[in-house]
Amino acid sequence: MTPAALRERAIALHREGQHAEAERLYAQVLRQDPADAIALACSAVALRDLGRPEEALARASAAIALKPTTDAWCTRGASLGDLGRFAEAVGSFDEAIALTPQCVEAHNYRGMALLGLQRPAEALASFEHALSLRPDSAELHNNRGNALRRLQHLPAALASFERSIGLQPQLAAGYNNRGLVLQALGRYREAADSYQRARALQPQFAEAHNNLGTVQCELGQPAEALVSCSRALQLQPGMPGVHGNLGNALRDLERPEEALAQYDLALREAPQDADNHCHRGNALLDMRLIPQAIVCYERAIELNPQHVHAHFNKSLCLLLSGDFARGLPLYEWRKQLKPAADREISGPDWLGEEDICGRTLFVYADQALGDTIQFCRYARLAEQRGAQVVLAAQPQLRELLTGLSPTLQIVPPGEVAAGGYDHHCALMSLPLAFGTTLANLPAEVPYLRADPVRVARWRQRIGAAGFRIGIAWHGSRNRIDVGRSVPPAMFARLAGIPGVRLISLQKADRPGRLAAAAPDPPVELLGDEFDSGPQAFLDSAAVMSHLDLIITCDTALAHLAGALGCPTWVALKHVPDWRWLLDRSDSPWYPGMRLFRQSRRGDWEEVFAAIHRELEHLVQAMRQDLPR
Repeated sequence: MTPAALRERAIALHREGQHAEAERLYAQVLRQDPADAIALACSAVALRDLGRPEEALARASAAIALKPTTDAWCTRGASLGDLGRFAEAVGSFDEAIALTPQCVEAHNYRGMALLGLQRPAEALASFEHALSLRPDSAELHNNRGNALRRLQHLPAALASFERSIGLQPQLAAGYNNRGLVLQALGRYREAADSYQRARALQPQFAEAHNNLGTVQCELGQPAEALVSCSRALQLQPGMPGVHGNLGNALRDLERPEEALAQYDLALREAPQDADNHCHRGNALLDMRLIPQAIVCYERAIELNPQHVHAHFNKSLCLLLSGDFARGLPLYEWRKQLKPAADREISGPDWLGEEDICGRTLFVYADQALGDTIQFCRYARLAEQRGAQVVLAAQPQLRELLTGLSPTLQIVPPGEVAAGGYDHHCALMSLPLAFGTTLANLPAEVPYLRADPVRVARWRQRIGAAGFRIGIAWHGSRNRIDVGRSVPPAMFARLAGIPGVRLISLQKADRPGRLAAAAPDPPVELLGDEFDSGPQAFLDSAAVMSHLDLIITCDTALAHLAGALGCPTWVALKHVPDWRWLLDRSDSPWYPGMRLFRQSRRGDWEEVFAAIHRELEHLVQAMRQDLPR
């Protein structure tokens, strides 16, 4: 067979996807005629298809030396891209475009190389030029979406991925990339659905398995995340980032020692990756090795001075240790954890430097309900400095907070008083603005009051019999709640103390029985009308005013009880939220509150054994004080 006939046979096999056989024939042609530029160019494509980019580069370069064509320049550039030599790749695609300005493939590949060079704006221009030539290409819309995602133009990126999927419903990469944008937008359930679709279309798609694992952690599904990330590692053992994601899932499963081992593997692969050092610090923090955790965060900051999580997590370590002077300034990094749209409040930020007497200070709640309840007291301090305070708080807390101060104006989020304001401050930044330390933090309670009408209503419902204990065993069902919730069974033993009444403060939670440990413990439920309206905690506050004691896990109800000045015992996990500090049985924020801490991670038995002992003594002492 002549070289020309062999070459045509090779081209036909190549088109059929028989790359290895095609390359064998191309090589045979080139042994007979090393100057066959067409065979050289076609062989370069086959070698690249076979995953041999170095040989492909050599063949494409040889073809160009003989006859520079658009296809040869494109193959050379693509091979350079495969080798990570992106700047040279861009040069090759520029040569291809100079020969054929309307070459869609050259513009597309050029955009991909520019993404590799971290030049997404230029990449976007290349993809959009290619799309102007081929507007119905699913691949090009997908690539355009990647450039937009890198530029943080998330809605536009999402639209591009939606378009790519619409054009090619079987495009697994489109669903995976769509999931990345949805995840960045905080739309975790939709992101999980998108990753699962990508995985269903392409079961060996390791990246989709890994990404699904990351969003499952966000959804509070760490066991499922562990399975997803483990599968990704099986499919692609050297995949970057998987060990870190496995560690995150193990952390959420309260297995920090195993998480630490995964983070160490991640660091072995990428010792200069700031994320890996930050993750390692998180595991050490979970193990209550605070100084070692701080070292890891500082190393992450050394590698990336703008590493938001490292700064923020270091602040948590310092605050947990009671070092407010160093911790509160770093705590400001939390603001960078929110999407930019959530941070767009104009005007001068107030952190305590300027005199605010006679000025309007706009304070906005920037975290959860419990945080607002705990730190709203600072609004009164601002008023004491002569400021007119406008507090933008969660709508469901508006009525509860009206008792904070008669001159305080409370508005919904996103709304301010007529005439605007002179300064603004996030609610959680007020401790910094007022120079808070353990010695001077505002501890006067109560600073909130229950509604008198509701107090009267619940007085009749609850009555005066027995030793009345309000209980709560879980808070929000999300990732931050990991380890905080108490198994309801722990409360069962308390019901056995003579005279004790257990009254559930849980809204919309109907366990019926707290445990099999005690036969049908008499837990009183407050009915469907309890806190059923749009305003939160109004009934809870009224009920608490009739209770002898509240026993709760770390939840917003603990802060409500503290703000009302009610006798409260809080059961805390081994490494609690920073506001509870370490190794003390009292809270400087709420005088009279008692803290019962795990000495071992996950061990509620010891905590509730101590609560049971203390409760028995308390009930017995109260009985002895009663008149005979």
